[in-house]
This record gives sequence, structure tokens and C-alpha cells, in this order.
Amino acid sequence: EVQLVESGGGLVQPGGSLRLSCAASGFTFSNNVMSWVRQAPGKGLEWVSSIDSGGGSTTYADSAKGRFTISRDNAKNTLYLQMNSLKPSDTAVYYCATARSRGQGTQVTVSS
Repeated sequence: EVQLVESGGGLVQPGGSLRLSCAASGFTFSNNVMSWVRQAPGKGLEWVSSIDSGGGSTTYADSAKGRFTISRDNAKNTLYLQMNSLKPSDTAVYYCATARSRGQGTQVTVSS
């Protein structure tokens, strides 16, 4: 059974940073492209970033470019999202995802 467990969310002031983690199990993590998606209050799912199976290629939504960094540790079956210069518009539930599954999410709230 695929399990994706996100952690690291919380309340942060504008301009602050957070590092999200996603512990993966139940599948061959190192063979899969992984992504972060988010859902802001009252809005649909928004793709944030993806990373290829080896970690050598990353892509970002325009809203995340220059501020967020996706990475992975295949030895630890863990996906990360480093988020810097956070804005109130980044407030959302953040999910890690494979092509077919996503976790339960972690809440990120950016507010003063």
C-alpha cells in the first residue's frame, strides 16, 4: 500500500521559511517522479514542483520559482520542499504526490 506522510508545516510570518518533508513507503520511491501540490482555502489543487526519479531534474510553477527548492533522498525514501520568502498567498495544504497517489497533507499558514 502506497503511503505518503507529509510533515513540517506550520504558522510562519511573511518572509519566513519552512521545510516540508514527505516520508514514502509501499512502493519503489527511487523509480518514481515525485511532486508537491497544494490547495489553498476555497481553491482547487495547484501543482507546485516536481523532481525526477534520480533528483537531477526539477521543475517549478511560476509561483514557486526562485523561492522553493524541491529535493529528495532516495536512500531515506523522503521528499523535501524548502520554502523561502513565504507569502500569505502560499497559505495552503501541501501534499506530496506520485502520479496516482497523494498524502494527507500538511498545513502551511503564512500570516503576521
